Amino acid sequence: MTADTPVKKLLIVDDSKVSRMIIRARVLDVHPNWEILEANNGTDGVAMALEKKPDFCTMDINMPGILGTDAAEILLKEMPSCRVVIFSANIQESFQDRANAMGAIFVAKPITEKSIAEALHYFLG
Repeated sequence: MTADTPVKKLLIVDDSKVSRMIIRARVLDVHPNWEILEANNGTDGVAMALEKKPDFCTMDINMPGILGTDAAEILLKEMPSCRVVIFSANIQESFQDRANAMGAIFVAKPITEKSIAEALHYFLG
C-alpha cells in the first residue's frame, strides 16, 4: 500500500447493528485504511451515498422505510460506478434476479467471513 493509493469508501446499509458491526470489523481486518460509513435504513443510505460518494456499498433488503433493493436501484442510477452487494436472508429468486438486473450481486445472509469475502472479491474485481 503506497501513500498515493486512494482510500476506498464502503457504505454499509443494514438495520441490524450487529450485521453492520460484523461487516465493519471484517472489512477493516482486511483493509484497515478503508473509510467505513453506516446507515440503518435505505432512505438514509441513499442520502449518505449521494453525499459521501462511496466506492462500494453493502445493502440489506428488509429494512424500515424503503426496501434495500429500491435504495440500491436509486443509488446505482445516481452513481453507476458504485459496486453494490445486496446481503439478505430473503433468498427468493426474484430478489436475486432484481439484484443482478440492476448491476449488483446478491449474497445470502447470515453474514459470515465467507459472505464478506465474497463481497470483497466482487468489490475489488
